[in-house]
Amino acid sequence: MSKAFVSNESTESEDDDEAVSPLPAGTKNYMTPWGHARMQAELSHLLRKERPEVVNVVSWAAGNGDRSENGDYIYGKKRLREIDRRIRFLTKRLENAEVVDPRDRESTDKVYFGATVTVIDESGAEAEATYSLVGLDEAEPGRGRISWISPLARALLKAEVGETVRFQSPGGLRELEIVTVEYVALD
Repeated sequence: MSKAFVSNESTESEDDDEAVSPLPAGTKNYMTPWGHARMQAELSHLLRKERPEVVNVVSWAAGNGDRSENGDYIYGKKRLREIDRRIRFLTKRLENAEVVDPRDRESTDKVYFGATVTVIDESGAEAEATYSLVGLDEAEPGRGRISWISPLARALLKAEVGETVRFQSPGGLRELEIVTVEYVALD
């Protein structure tokens, strides 16, 4: 029989979760308390609610006989693999997390992890923007939360109010002047 006709669902790597958002070698997985709590809540939800529900559906579907054409069984097993993969990912990230509360930092005009920085773009439109430097798993660029390992965050790190930083963005070289640096709670 040709390999083209053999179903081989297990060709996906069990560690696909490792390929998503890898940390640079030798760095810690910094995370704010809010991001840490959000990840713990997701892990708890998966372990206590979603996974047991899917296991019940799969065991019920398995008891219905022929599994080869049983949509509940096939979908349930696939969903169970996705849940287990996410549980492994969250568990590894939380085990390696170093929680840093920006509110504990002494008042400073220097940019460190957890800072909320207001900048003026001097490269063109003179637009003002605010960014919070957060953990890799907490980044939400649409909300102004950027990963501390992003090119913009790397340019901002250790800079002070009044300084102009330069970094290479996909749109070309940009210059930003740091207007304010705050260490506040994020929602």
